[in-house]
Amino acid sequence: MVEQALPGQNLDFSSERAEELLAEPPLDIPANTDEAWHKNIAKPSWLKVNMRTSSAYGSVNSTLKQKRLHTVCQGARCPNISECWSQGTAAFMIMGDICTRGCAYCAVTKGRPAPLDEEEPEHFAQAVQRLDMKYVVLTSVTRDDLPDGGAAHFAAVIKAIKRVNPQVDIEVLIPDLSGDLQALDVILEAGPRVVNHNVETVARLYGRLRPKGSYQRCMSILRHAHECSAPGTLTKSGLMVGLGESNAEIMQVMDDLREQGVELLTLGQYLRPSLKHVPVMRYRTPEEFLFYRHQGLAKGFRFVESAPLARSSYHARSHVEALLK
Repeated sequence: MVEQALPGQNLDFSSERAEELLAEPPLDIPANTDEAWHKNIAKPSWLKVNMRTSSAYGSVNSTLKQKRLHTVCQGARCPNISECWSQGTAAFMIMGDICTRGCAYCAVTKGRPAPLDEEEPEHFAQAVQRLDMKYVVLTSVTRDDLPDGGAAHFAAVIKAIKRVNPQVDIEVLIPDLSGDLQALDVILEAGPRVVNHNVETVARLYGRLRPKGSYQRCMSILRHAHECSAPGTLTKSGLMVGLGESNAEIMQVMDDLREQGVELLTLGQYLRPSLKHVPVMRYRTPEEFLFYRHQGLAKGFRFVESAPLARSSYHARSHVEALLK
């Protein structure tokens, strides 16, 4: 499930090598008026993506167009879209494709969203039925314009899908709901199998990258999800790397997530969508991603997906299946 090491790479991580990795200094993100902001670091060879399509890819694409549905695969310009759609899977994005926030790294359009589509839950249920999906990932833009952040709509989509196929497993990748834990309870009561809320970056960089977000609010959401979900529900979070954080700061995020009871973790390389977005400060190596995986498992995460092109919903179904074996 996790990318294999390149030839000659050390998988054991001696104490000396671990210390060397953890001694790395943090970097500051330049201001968007600085010359450094407008420069791109050349992508390394391990970030090349082999695009492929299949009949399953075409089926997903045509169903989304017919039902006027959105996916985070498209909105966030995910590098794995070809692979996932060719396997008949997609991360559905509910409540439209316009976000009320403008995080410095995100490709999703910021603006004033349209009113909620009351028929959307049924449309998603029909899409799941048509594609014969066994595992569904539901995410959304942030809807600060809604009193509950869209929690009731999340619950309506979950319930509509379960009416069509009670056996389907549903993972929700939720926004922070402005920290409203009662709104979160509405989603939890609908019975998702996995509750995912991405921390995205380290605490030091929140003000620069997520000015409307809060590191502590993120942790509060995850703790509540862990403590108040139905038995058997898994909690999950994800982290982008390469934005100036140090390896020691990544380890601190892991520790903080474990304190909240988070069980599943994803780590992937940040890729700059455009020159308007924050630049890549570092390209992490495959060796470093293996180091993150080893450290995460040692800290008690039940599953760690750590690879340059890993994203929150990448191999999501296999994460859960691996724990159920």
